[in-house]
Amino acid sequence: MPGTRVAGRAYAVPARQVEFIADITAADAYGHPVVSQAIFDRVLAIVRAAREFVVLDYFLFNGEPSTATDSPAPLRRISQELRDALIERRRAVPALQVLLITDPINEIYGAAPSSDFAALRAAGIDIAVTDVARLRDSNFLYSSLWRLTVGWWGARGAGAGSFANPLASGPRHITLASALQLANFKANHRRTIIADDGHDDLVGIIGSADPHDVSSAYSNIAVKVRGPVLEPLLASELAIAAASGWRGSIGPAQSPAPALRARLDDHTALVSIVTEGSTRDALLAHIDAAVRGDFIDIAMSTISDRTFIESLLAANARGVAVRIILDPSTSGPGDTRSSLPNGPVASELMTASDGAVHLRWYRTHGEAFHSKLVMISSPERVWATLGSADLTRRALEDYDLTANVTLEVAREAPLALQMSDYFETLWSNRALLGIEYSADFGVYADSTQSSYWVYRLMESTGLAGF
Repeated sequence: MPGTRVAGRAYAVPARQVEFIADITAADAYGHPVVSQAIFDRVLAIVRAAREFVVLDYFLFNGEPSTATDSPAPLRRISQELRDALIERRRAVPALQVLLITDPINEIYGAAPSSDFAALRAAGIDIAVTDVARLRDSNFLYSSLWRLTVGWWGARGAGAGSFANPLASGPRHITLASALQLANFKANHRRTIIADDGHDDLVGIIGSADPHDVSSAYSNIAVKVRGPVLEPLLASELAIAAASGWRGSIGPAQSPAPALRARLDDHTALVSIVTEGSTRDALLAHIDAAVRGDFIDIAMSTISDRTFIESLLAANARGVAVRIILDPSTSGPGDTRSSLPNGPVASELMTASDGAVHLRWYRTHGEAFHSKLVMISSPERVWATLGSADLTRRALEDYDLTANVTLEVAREAPLALQMSDYFETLWSNRALLGIEYSADFGVYADSTQSSYWVYRLMESTGLAGF
């Protein structure tokens, strides 16, 4: 698909133009939710400052109520906040061009038209629903059969149906055509916003958070950056929109690329944009280059990609210290959610490394640990990638659309210390009020052979959403 597998060049960016942002949800000793959020506050500020254009790309953009057990943490009506901010800004600046790129899951492939999208379109905002059929087949056994038999039937997905909705939100019933399209497991998982900053420069946020009410209490991370480093991502987004039927034109002329600095210091960060398989290439190159005395710290929603797992174990065998904070996919006894794939993957990492890989689970309470961060630290510098890419086959091997940022900074730079402090706070439970962000490996461990082989089958064939 046009616009995919971007590998932007590294730009030397003043450190003050790079901001690490984290949303964290936990619970105190009495089970009361403790929530700290900042990502969408920054997103809304970007919208309200734009004068020329805003381009957004979000996997989920809706306020549909959940049909599953609600999180005890208060949910934020973030989809309405962002929708209203976009409409208000366009009314205030009628010449403002706004494009929203999103995934067809928001309307369940035509089964549930979005009132949010209708309001945005009425305000003159363009919406490009990603043509995910153009993406590679991750679930190739099913998709091959689907394309040969009922793929042509996709246009009949609109309207109410009688087939049970397998999703946690939306209508109770959808059409069979919509349900059959869902099983292809194709998605636009990008979470980005790019706009002018009102002063002839680009500003953007790339992260893991969606404007989605049901997941508004999730723990997420993002990075805010400025300048021409965002131009490859903007071009990518416009190419994806055009490939999905959008016929507009947005954005400034490209700026000349600034020269790289040969030496990092506390005032400079090397920043680049990577998407889809380019994220995998950058990640594996840095893991394979790590040596004894280096550290790899991972805070991740999902890990399942076999190449990544093997590369991580090889680095650990070379003497690289590895620590992982992982979402457990379950909140404890009585929670019926599957531990796949994280449960068996975590057990494999612990067993294969003879306990040398250290792993903790994030303590969730109905919500999810949705962060996607990998940091590789040497004595002099820190390299990190964060954004919307999980460490899964779909995210790293050009099946789903994803967008990440890579950052390289001096080890003692404020940005490096901020990211390290985020990880250390969760790892070591540095908190007041009895908050425990993370738990020991044994709390949510799943070492059953049946789970492991089910995971391996689903990962290799694509018969799963990971």
